[in-house]
Amino acid sequence: MTHLPRALAFATAILAAGMLHAGQVRVAVAANMAAPLQKIAADFERATGHEVVPALGSTGRFYAQLRGGAPFEVLLAADDDIPTRLEREGLAVPGSRFTYAVGRLVLWSLDPHGVDPQGNVLKQLPRGKLAIADPRIAPYGAAAMQTLTHLGVLAAWQPALVQGESIGQAFQFVASGNASYGFVALSQVMSDGRIGRGSGWIVPAHYHAPIKQDVVLLNGGRTSAAALAFLEYLKSEPARATLRGFGYDVGRH
Repeated sequence: MTHLPRALAFATAILAAGMLHAGQVRVAVAANMAAPLQKIAADFERATGHEVVPALGSTGRFYAQLRGGAPFEVLLAADDDIPTRLEREGLAVPGSRFTYAVGRLVLWSLDPHGVDPQGNVLKQLPRGKLAIADPRIAPYGAAAMQTLTHLGVLAAWQPALVQGESIGQAFQFVASGNASYGFVALSQVMSDGRIGRGSGWIVPAHYHAPIKQDVVLLNGGRTSAAALAFLEYLKSEPARATLRGFGYDVGRH
């Protein structure tokens, strides 16, 4: 018993020493990843002691910010094009990029009867607004436009379109009732393996280009232990299981 305080002091010192090495990683995060990242970040912190400091937005907007010197260390993109460009332009670490998820697009309505399981509502005359992310800067927005084109209904729905800067804003248009429908990320509406509220139609993957989502280590994170650990953690089974739970295809690394 006389050695117990000494043992406790030693254990406390070891724990404190470990926390001294913990760091933060500044991550630019595509808006569709908001909910999955919240869980992944919490699990990552418990596993490593490192903290994720996220900023949510559109991948295209982050690209412009990074070219202007924004101090992010990791980019979790909504596509594979921007991370490739960042590598090519010398703003990211060569060879660090990989696909962490493939996203799925869903036509969603807050109305439980608003969207039928086959998406035939798109073949009817528009009733209300249809929200999409800006297709010029948001990959999910580009996929939405490709879907409307594939179905031959773009001209009919064009006057009803409302654009958000990111898929997060497109989702908010529908969630707030300012749009009757929206093309959003499946991860934004999936809960326990199904659409949690409202109604939706999961767009067949061949209706649009694959939404391959890449992560890349930015130059600012080149020497960051936290940033390097975060990239490795994204390859782990716990992280991949979380992504699968939100409707992503995680493929193989």
